Amino acid sequence: MFQKEEMAANGTGVTSPRTPLKSILTEKAKGIPNDSAGTVKAQTIEELHSLQRKRSAPNTPLQGTAGAFANLSEDERQRQQLQSISASLASLTRGTGPKVIRGDPGGGKYQAVSHVAHHHHHIEAPVISVSDSSLKFTHVLYNLSPGELYEQALKYEKGSFLTSTGALATLSGAKTGRSPRDKRVVIDDTTQDELWWGKGSPNIEMDEHTFMVNRERAVDYLNSLDKVFVNDQFLNWDPKNRIKVRIVSCRAYHSLFMHNMCIRPTPEELENFGTPDFTIYNAGQFPCNRYTHYMTSSTSIDINLNRKEMVILGTQYAGEMKKGLFSLMHYLMPKRHILSLHSGCNMGKDGDVALFFGLSGTGKTTLSTDHNRFLIGDDEHCWSDDCVSNIEGGCYAKCIDLSKEKEPDIWNAIKFGTVLENVVFDEHTREVDYTDKSVTENTRAAYPIEFIPNAKIPCFGPHPKNVILLACDAFGVLPPVSKLSLAQTMYHFISGYTALVAGTVDGIKEPTATFSACFGAAFLMLHPTTYAAMLAEKMQNHGATGWLVNTGWCGGSYGSGNRIKLPYTRKIINAIHSGSLLKATYEKTEVFGLEIPNEIEGVPKEILRPENAWADKEAYKNTLLKLAGLFKNNFETFTEYKIGEDKKLTEEILAAGPIF
Repeated sequence: MFQKEEMAANGTGVTSPRTPLKSILTEKAKGIPNDSAGTVKAQTIEELHSLQRKRSAPNTPLQGTAGAFANLSEDERQRQQLQSISASLASLTRGTGPKVIRGDPGGGKYQAVSHVAHHHHHIEAPVISVSDSSLKFTHVLYNLSPGELYEQALKYEKGSFLTSTGALATLSGAKTGRSPRDKRVVIDDTTQDELWWGKGSPNIEMDEHTFMVNRERAVDYLNSLDKVFVNDQFLNWDPKNRIKVRIVSCRAYHSLFMHNMCIRPTPEELENFGTPDFTIYNAGQFPCNRYTHYMTSSTSIDINLNRKEMVILGTQYAGEMKKGLFSLMHYLMPKRHILSLHSGCNMGKDGDVALFFGLSGTGKTTLSTDHNRFLIGDDEHCWSDDCVSNIEGGCYAKCIDLSKEKEPDIWNAIKFGTVLENVVFDEHTREVDYTDKSVTENTRAAYPIEFIPNAKIPCFGPHPKNVILLACDAFGVLPPVSKLSLAQTMYHFISGYTALVAGTVDGIKEPTATFSACFGAAFLMLHPTTYAAMLAEKMQNHGATGWLVNTGWCGGSYGSGNRIKLPYTRKIINAIHSGSLLKATYEKTEVFGLEIPNEIEGVPKEILRPENAWADKEAYKNTLLKLAGLFKNNFETFTEYKIGEDKKLTEEILAAGPIF
């Protein structure tokens, strides 16, 4: 068609040649460079990729503690850092640490950055005995960022996935919770007298030799790997009482978890970190030897306070590291006359601080997370002579049945950088189903505290004004709120009571009392009365008031009564914060001797005094005496313990318990 039209146009039968296109006048021909931004300064794709990543540089001034490190060259600082890591990984039988080198053994991103930025320094092993491990390098992935750890997890760790909100979903393996029966503490001449041993204690002893056997097993396993993750971080936001911790692990999941849960150092603090105060060797992918003395399974979590070390074998559950460090703080802080506490903590706009104690299901997280108040921390704190401070740099929230409506702050915190443990998600959309318990009911999210909008950074505040002890009383006989004397506060703090609903047996549901000393017995190192005496002293010195708040049932036990409505509990907590509850008139209850306010604005008067809400008064009396008996039986563990030089304080605490 085109040719026919062309023939008709010239009137001949011969096809005429097409008119040549005009040459395009390029920018270069006009005297203008082709790319005003210039060409890429790279000769290979690898070089181009290396240009994509620039090295982080310190952006805050070096202060005070820089000292000996301030004048070091970058090479020397790097060498000393690697020496410190090699020393941490030293095999005591061979008397040497591994040859360590920074970067990924895959020769990828980290290797390239390390190679460009500085020389590869390693520690030469003395030629004492030749082994395979002495012939290889151990690559150290040191304080990686969340983005770098995501890449490591997604590439190398099966069971790691990116969820729809950007969080990293991981699996903790066969263990989806802590293993308290496998936790051991080394007993020696010092700890034998200092620590809480025996009935009711969470501390199960092991000897120094057995610890060293497990330590050697863990270190040898870590040294056999091509790479290990090393985190150097801090505990305690109080700058005067900060603890340096080093975590050596073999999973990106563990490294990111601790990155979130511990306090993250600035670049300067990291460069001048020096020798850690405590080291964790997490070889959780490798089991302990079950034939080793004191071992009862293939799992062992061992703490040696003298060596300032913790060894993890046979469990990949990350919570073991978090709670192991909490146990450490329960030992170290009281030595400095600082009270370590398993509590939530928030602060009002006027600087009034409240501590919240409570076991699982009491509403500690819900009530301490308040949009009208600043969050200092959700779980672990220290109370010193100067302030109350968060031990951690992150939050470890339960995820089961999580919803945006009930827990909006936790919901919104599950984003890029957050670790999601053992959750179930849609294989296509990657949306998490928080109601799914297929893997475990103990699904968790670990995220930095700054992911909470009203978090107070830095995480410390003035001395607490109120100490709130939460109990979910499924027996329905404790009042919704009562003001406690100092002795009563100590009694209920040591008791650590709540009540849970047992499983159904022949169609009957009965509440079961649960007691956990200091609301966290599993992590205590010293006797509970030690912490209780310190709490009383600090409350007395700083004028704090103790409160017992029941978030459980009223008008009857579980099955016949009703759960106290959350809005009523919030009204009670608000009245405590505002100070208005201190101005109320009170009357004392029988048996427990608790002081109950006659009126609280917004709370029905009939529920404030429990017996008034029970239709069956005889059933109320019997249930009250039953609970009082459970308290008394539990407290027998502590009756023989002497507090102070005389037993006066012990007698006061006993007198503050139920009398019947």
